Amino acid sequence: MISSLFRPGLRSEAGPQTAANSLSHAPLQVVESSPWGTLPLPQGPLFGTDGIRGEVGDLLTAPLALHLGFWAGNVLRHQAGLGSGGDRATVILGQDSRTSSPMLALALSAGLTAAGVDVYPMGLCPTPAVAYLTHHTEAIGGLMISASHNPPADNGIKIFNGQGTKLNGDLQRSIETGLRSGIRSALEASSWGQQITHGQPLQRYVEMLHQSLGSTSLAGLRVVLDLAWGSATALAGQVFMDLGATVTILHGEPDGSRINVNCGSTHLRHLQQAVIEHQADVGFAFDGDADRVLAVDHQGRAIDGDYILYLWGQHLQRQNALPHNTIVTTVMANLGFERAWEAQGGTLLRTAVGDQYVQAEMARTGAMLGGEQSGHILCSHYGLTGDGLLTALHLCQLVQESGSSLAELVNASFSPYPQLLRNVRVDDRQQRLQWQSCEPLQGAIARAEADLGDRGRILVRASGTEPLIRVMVEAAEASLVEHWTHELVQVVEQHLVG
Repeated sequence: MISSLFRPGLRSEAGPQTAANSLSHAPLQVVESSPWGTLPLPQGPLFGTDGIRGEVGDLLTAPLALHLGFWAGNVLRHQAGLGSGGDRATVILGQDSRTSSPMLALALSAGLTAAGVDVYPMGLCPTPAVAYLTHHTEAIGGLMISASHNPPADNGIKIFNGQGTKLNGDLQRSIETGLRSGIRSALEASSWGQQITHGQPLQRYVEMLHQSLGSTSLAGLRVVLDLAWGSATALAGQVFMDLGATVTILHGEPDGSRINVNCGSTHLRHLQQAVIEHQADVGFAFDGDADRVLAVDHQGRAIDGDYILYLWGQHLQRQNALPHNTIVTTVMANLGFERAWEAQGGTLLRTAVGDQYVQAEMARTGAMLGGEQSGHILCSHYGLTGDGLLTALHLCQLVQESGSSLAELVNASFSPYPQLLRNVRVDDRQQRLQWQSCEPLQGAIARAEADLGDRGRILVRASGTEPLIRVMVEAAEASLVEHWTHELVQVVEQHLVG
């Protein structure tokens, strides 16, 4: 099936779903000891909220990627209903610009081909391009090498199933069981996979972005793009220019040694300055793999995912394209957003932090729009995963069609409650993952919740992507937010750091 990889409509939908259901009830059959030696792994689950992520040379190594590719290939083959014989199967492999990404890509590719899977290496590309192409071709899965918004020393590996969504917990555990067992499935020599290097698949993703806007032109719109030295550099500037926008680009070359460093969606200062300096209408900052985006209006004001969801939700409401007026978001979403959306007859559903949880709730409820305050936005009308470029383009479309500025649209939306988020670095993995057993911290949380009542809320959690405990306090009064944030951070530092 190699020659047909990037032609649509070639995958059977029934077979993979049946195989996925059966795999969740039965482990992979393994029969031989691994010839690759033992693999040192940390205690606790390897998969976090966004795949496997960590510092390169510590958790993320070439041996881990080799084993991970092998076991991911086996799980994806079983999910697609393929045995260990000669049935051909393809996995799409993408990467961001980090200096460690080529090393991990080679090791993953070796493991995947050892599992009898053909590999289509995309090279530098956004994560949503991997998800989109996996869903719209006969590929049985996709892998993306990226640590998203993390600093250059980190990297990560995300795995998508044949439908272009992140693997569920059962399939992740199947892969991890293989990694920890040191045993492997028997494969015939005729089953080795190979690399495929023909075609221009990224162009198909670009065409989808253009088509999603219909006849909307961005002519006359002045846009600043902060590409964070990452995956968005592969195509973002050209996509906006092709649609007629006047574009200024910041951090626009792939540079793995500077990815996300004082730029991108976690550092908006340069973008805010550039929007004002160039008298632009709007600015967008992407993270390292371009699956999320934050905006800046013409006044230099940051516009987060809550505002984007509210505005896009209203737009879909007017088109009768938002079932039950429901938006899915996470526990991080601002109370002001929730109460304003409910006041106009909408429903806001909250999940745990992580776009995979948002996507799962959208699938369960039939909701068409969801996302995170951090800028992961999912619109099922166009795709099944967070897509920063798609989101930015549709926010531009809202501005163009409204005849108003982004600032005016935001001013007419909702007033957020004061909110503070503080991150405390906790390097001890066990301490971090077991923070809920810390009695002094639980006592402090209980006192804060009693004081706030229905005027606010507390959220303490371990990051699924970084060695951090995140403390978030939100309340109608800023003084309460500042007081309880300070108190809770002190307790975390006293009892979990050290």
